[in-house]
Amino acid sequence: MNYFLNKYSLLVFLLLVTPLALAQTKVGFYSKSCPRAESIVQSTVKKHVKSDSTVAPGLLRMVFHDCFVHGCDASILINGSNAERTARPNLLLRGYEVIDDAKTQLEATCPGVVSCADILALAARDATVEVGALTYRVPTGRRDGRVSLASDTSNLPSFTDSVTVQKKKFADVGLSAQDLVTLVGGHTIGTVACQFVSYRLYNFKNTSGADPTINPKFLPTLQSLCPQNGDGNKRIPLDYGSGDNFDRSFFKNVQNNRGILESDQSLWQDSTTKNYAQRFIGIRGLAGLTLNVEFGKAMIKMTNVGVKTGTTGEIRKICSKIN
Repeated sequence: MNYFLNKYSLLVFLLLVTPLALAQTKVGFYSKSCPRAESIVQSTVKKHVKSDSTVAPGLLRMVFHDCFVHGCDASILINGSNAERTARPNLLLRGYEVIDDAKTQLEATCPGVVSCADILALAARDATVEVGALTYRVPTGRRDGRVSLASDTSNLPSFTDSVTVQKKKFADVGLSAQDLVTLVGGHTIGTVACQFVSYRLYNFKNTSGADPTINPKFLPTLQSLCPQNGDGNKRIPLDYGSGDNFDRSFFKNVQNNRGILESDQSLWQDSTTKNYAQRFIGIRGLAGLTLNVEFGKAMIKMTNVGVKTGTTGEIRKICSKIN
């Protein structure tokens, strides 16, 4: 049984979630070999998020992009001219300095013990907690991969993907439609550059007009945030009106055709994903889902995709470099 704890309370949520041991990882893997491992990562993340709140969604996106390529093996962290982090979908990832900071401290405390893959999984959890999510117990014991190629990033979900394509990409790594909706709900925090939104506002599919799924009352607001021929690097909230808080407002925005990304708004166009989104909102007549609780379950499941354990992989001394 897993326990979800609000950072503001000692209230224990006694909920049946997922087994504590997944794919040979387990909760408390470092309890004897490096007892302070999780607390070091937590304090490091807390320090960085306090200094720069954008670190939280950055780390969440980073672990997501890592797990969809070769599994959760920290291959996203490796430097190199043709490494994953050089691929177009990964160019704007941020938070590498947080992982490096935590790794430096862990190497000083427990040399060669804690993997970069585990640091990333723990950091993503701790980062969301800092912006209001419930905590959850992260099974650890991952080892680091030795391969990182930009050419292997084609399966990463894209902001232009239809629901059908998104479902396929998630299914390919063992994640369900509910996992898809839950994890996309992580867009309740963070921002996106206008270059990934503007095409919906001015010339959607070469129509010289806006994406018809955008609420016409919301369109002027989006156009003012991302002016035509404006700065494509300007960033706007993914969850308009509540971009700094981990809450269910993201799904309410999608319900009201105020989703920022095309892929986000498309969740409302498919009966299966719409049903899960409605359950997160709490629409009468449907069995409700709590984003905070379901998010933890989905993250545990995702961060155990294709993990390397035992004698597979390695424990990198420096996260950005293969031993």
